[in-house]
Amino acid sequence: MAFEAPRRLVRALGETAPAGDDWLARLPATAEQAVARRELTVERVQVPGGRSSLVVLVRRADGTPAVLKLAPPRARPESERAALAHWGGLGAVQLLESMAEDGALLLERLHPDVSVRSLPEAKALLEAAGTLRRLWVEPPAGHVFETVAERTGRQAAAMRASAETDPEAAPLVDAALAAREELLAAPPEQRLLHGTFRQSKVLAGERMPWLAVGPDPVVGESAFDLARLVRDRVEDLIAAPSGPATTRRRIKRLAESLEVDQERLRGWTLFRAVESGVRAFRVGRPKDGELLLEFAGWL
Repeated sequence: MAFEAPRRLVRALGETAPAGDDWLARLPATAEQAVARRELTVERVQVPGGRSSLVVLVRRADGTPAVLKLAPPRARPESERAALAHWGGLGAVQLLESMAEDGALLLERLHPDVSVRSLPEAKALLEAAGTLRRLWVEPPAGHVFETVAERTGRQAAAMRASAETDPEAAPLVDAALAAREELLAAPPEQRLLHGTFRQSKVLAGERMPWLAVGPDPVVGESAFDLARLVRDRVEDLIAAPSGPATTRRRIKRLAESLEVDQERLRGWTLFRAVESGVRAFRVGRPKDGELLLEFAGWL
C-alpha cells in the first residue's frame, strides 16, 4: 500500500525541519522496508495521527494486532524505545521488540481513537493522573536520557531570543525563566518522566484500562511532567469566565492527589506554558500562542 503521511504530520514536521531534511520524502520507502522486515500485514495508516511520527496499524505474522511507529531522528525514537523498555508495560504501551536497526517501534495495539480526553473533564484528569503516577520510576543506572535542566536550557535560549523580538511577551518570558532558575536550584527528586504527557497521550487498552503512549522521556522532578496536564483543554479554560479560578483549583487538586509541591507545579506550569506559547508564535501558530500566553498570565 502507499504510505502517505497525514497532513497533520506534514504540517507539524514542516515547522521544525532543519534545512535539507528529506525524512518525509523518504518515509514511504522507509515504511515499506520496515513492514517487510517484520513480515507485517498493513491495515491502515492512523489518521489524523500524531505530530511527530507515522503510526501504522498492522498485524504480525501470527495475526496479533500491533502498531508500527516511524519517527525522524530528531524526535528521539531510540530514547522512546529505552523508556518503554524500562517501564515494561507498567502504565505505558508495551514494546514488542527489543531492538530495531531502522529506528521503527513495534508496539502493542491500543484503541487509537479512544483517549481519556473522551471522558468528562474531572474523570479524565483523574484517570490521566493515575496513569502518570505509574510512570514515575527511578531511571535506569547509567541512563542517557536528557535531563529537565538540559531540555529547558535549550528552550530557555530560544525563549530569550523570542523575547528580544516581541516586547509584549518579554515580561512573561522573564517570569518563566526566573521560575526555571529557582526550580532547578533544588529539585526534590530525579524520576524518569513521560516528557510530553497530556490527556490525548493516554489511550484505552485491553491489558489495562488506560496506557500512556508517545513519550519524549526526560529525567527530572515529577512536577515538570504534571505541569503539561494542568493546561489540558486550554481552549475551554480560556473560554470560561471561571478559567483562572479553575486553573488554580486544578493545580491544587493535581498537586495533592500526586503528592507534588503545589508551588513547584505552578512554577513549571508557568514555564512550560510560556515556552509553548512563544514557540507557537515562532512557527506561525499565533492563535495557539495567544491562548497559551493568556493562560500563563493567570499563573
